[in-house]
Amino acid sequence: MTIGFSTARAGRRLLSVALAMAAAGIAMAPMPSKAARIENPVATFSGIDKITGRITSFDVYIGETVQFGALQVTPKVCYSRDDTEAQKITSFVEVDEITLDRKIRRIFTGWMFADSPGLNAVEHPVYDVWLTECKAKSDVPPPDDSQAKAE
Repeated sequence: MTIGFSTARAGRRLLSVALAMAAAGIAMAPMPSKAARIENPVATFSGIDKITGRITSFDVYIGETVQFGALQVTPKVCYSRDDTEAQKITSFVEVDEITLDRKIRRIFTGWMFADSPGLNAVEHPVYDVWLTECKAKSDVPPPDDSQAKAE
């Protein structure tokens, strides 16, 4: 009887040690780190003119406005992730329409997601615009800040 009792106690002790090691292993396991977002100075958009069927890609510097047809596109921020992370490209954008009577009307304000272009793309009767990427630099020359500061 003593042997059986001793074996049971050893088994419980072994089980408690194994559970403690497992708990320590879980606590010491690396937690996934939150990917730092990278703020980019250039947002790249694509737009389609539904009348001609022409798709155009264009770069816009953050805070600047570019006209695409009757639309004015102004990105406020453009975020991406570094190359070691899955890309999540997002931009906060304002889009205005120049109406036939030359008034400017805001038709979109919000986040666009490059990996889900249909989620928050600008859909207009003639033009659609969606975000494709964020970039650190562009072939398009940057806006002239000296002229803006002079005004």
